Amino acid sequence: MKKLDAQTLAEQLAQHPDWRFDAARGGLITREFVFADFTEAFGFMSQVALLAEKHDHHPEWSNVYNRVVITLTTHDVKGLSSKDMALARLIDQVFSRCRPATPVATCEGRDDAAAG
Repeated sequence: MKKLDAQTLAEQLAQHPDWRFDAARGGLITREFVFADFTEAFGFMSQVALLAEKHDHHPEWSNVYNRVVITLTTHDVKGLSSKDMALARLIDQVFSRCRPATPVATCEGRDDAAAG
């Protein structure tokens, strides 16, 4: 695995417009996700955690009530790698299954009976 070169990085970033690039630490991308409530946010994090484990690439993240902030970078290459872009795509797919409830999202598959 190697750090993405400038041209590849630009091409990949264009495919992830909701992710913010930062040159810190050699390069990283960050995205904030907002949900209806804590249960929705935690459910999203659980789905992402399973994907991250399956792909052996783990995000840096934080959760405050209904907000989840995810940062991706590859420490081994001191910047962004193809693993980061692949995981960003998978995370976006998980989020796309969430229904927007302006200005927040509600994820499908939630057991509302268990939430009460």
